[in-house]
Amino acid sequence: MTLPNIQIKRADLKNYGSGSYLASDVTVLLDMVDKDAVADVPVSRKEALIQSGQRHYSDMLTLEQAPTAMHEQLYIQALEQGSTRTATDIAHLSHTLYHVFQQDVSDECPLVLVSLVRAGLPIGVLLQRALSDTDSSYHLPSVHYGISIIRDRGLDPVALQMLLDAYPNSPIVFVDGWTGKGAIYKELARSLETFSDSSHVNFANIFHQGADVIPLLTLADPAGVAWLAASEEDWLIPSGLLNSTVSGLISRSLYTEPSSGLHRSVFYDDLIEVDHSLAFIDRIDATRRSLATTLARLPTYQQPRYQTAALIEMLAADYHIINRNRIKPTIAEATRAILRRDPERILLATAEHPDTILLRHLCAQRNITISVLGDKILPYQAITLIKQRSQDT
Repeated sequence: MTLPNIQIKRADLKNYGSGSYLASDVTVLLDMVDKDAVADVPVSRKEALIQSGQRHYSDMLTLEQAPTAMHEQLYIQALEQGSTRTATDIAHLSHTLYHVFQQDVSDECPLVLVSLVRAGLPIGVLLQRALSDTDSSYHLPSVHYGISIIRDRGLDPVALQMLLDAYPNSPIVFVDGWTGKGAIYKELARSLETFSDSSHVNFANIFHQGADVIPLLTLADPAGVAWLAASEEDWLIPSGLLNSTVSGLISRSLYTEPSSGLHRSVFYDDLIEVDHSLAFIDRIDATRRSLATTLARLPTYQQPRYQTAALIEMLAADYHIINRNRIKPTIAEATRAILRRDPERILLATAEHPDTILLRHLCAQRNITISVLGDKILPYQAITLIKQRSQDT
């Protein structure tokens, strides 16, 4: 039976919101602040401040605007094209989670899905819907939370501790949308080092798959770092084409000192009219429920393979890039970099691949150079190189 103090801690978590998702889909452990209280820094100014080392990207925000009509149209096209694949991948991932954890979880000690804000949020919500589906063969007791992770700053330690206190006997699986170079995996691994001693009271919550295994799940894993992924391909994941309007209207997270509380975020209430978050979830979830696919248990990996590390190093040498953060691989990451950063050029594997239509449209709009490099950049279909604004470090 769950102890009263644990019930109180779980009840306290319900004080947090779910963005524009349903409360049953996710609880987002972020300190939501008014967007008027956040400095709106133009992209060009932000790029200069980041690259000069004067400010970290997590200290600033460029407030999002509604996507253009063309951007919306290309997202709808991607959704039409990728719904069945996304639903199938979610079903296979859920089937695998069921077989890994069915003996270890219960209603009192459910599997804790922790989505990394914010690319992980739509995927985590889809997994939570799937595992909660009592008509499926992979129904599993689970809860779903979203917490912040920021490059160079780490996983929000306050939010993680809140979950460990509320679910002291539950395994945790971290969820992200895709992997690019593996930078977030490394950040996650660094953040979890404190729990890696087998005598730590929370060791089993994190390292339930082995002493050195970081339980990261992604829909796509081109970098080859995830413990569990549906594939290692770089493909047009529909949720990767939009920002907050497919992620619960939640902004990229902003850093807060651990002693000060949760990482912060902005809720874009002005974008409600163009929000696709729930519609995306409902569309993929309905498709999953109608699948007649034979489910497969996916492979899991004990250690990262870093299968694109040599490719990233080759590109850094070819384009004289010292700061690897200027290299943004995968279709989703390349698209988001164009929308949020100041790109120098886009590298494509093929000139006319249907999965890169939006990228090519955005490049034409902004007069960004495209270089087609063929098989040289596979498994990535697209890579954005960020413009150098100061001495590269």
